[in-house]
Amino acid sequence: EVQLVESGGGLVQAGGSLRLSCAASGFTFDDYAIGWFRQAPGKEREGVSCINSTNGETYYGASVKGRFTASSDTAKNTAYLQMNSLKPEDTAVYYCSITQGACLGALWKSWGQGTQVTVSS
Repeated sequence: EVQLVESGGGLVQAGGSLRLSCAASGFTFDDYAIGWFRQAPGKEREGVSCINSTNGETYYGASVKGRFTASSDTAKNTAYLQMNSLKPEDTAVYYCSITQGACLGALWKSWGQGTQVTVSS
């Protein structure tokens, strides 16, 4: 059974930084992608970023491009999301998910429990 555990959330002032981690286990495929999503109260879940494990290619949502950076350590099956220049509108619960294959055309089925990020103005 695939398990995903996010960590690193917290309370930060606007302009600050946080680094989220997503530890993945219980999967057997060699090529995979890890996606980051977020959901603010009253809003739909939004795709934030995605990284391919095979070549490190990354994708970002328009609202975070240039501020967030996704990375991964395939030896540890762990992905990271470095979030800089945080804004109050980045406040949300952040989730990671894993899919076999690549970011493009991914079907996200397994989810972590989420980690809360709160950015104060």
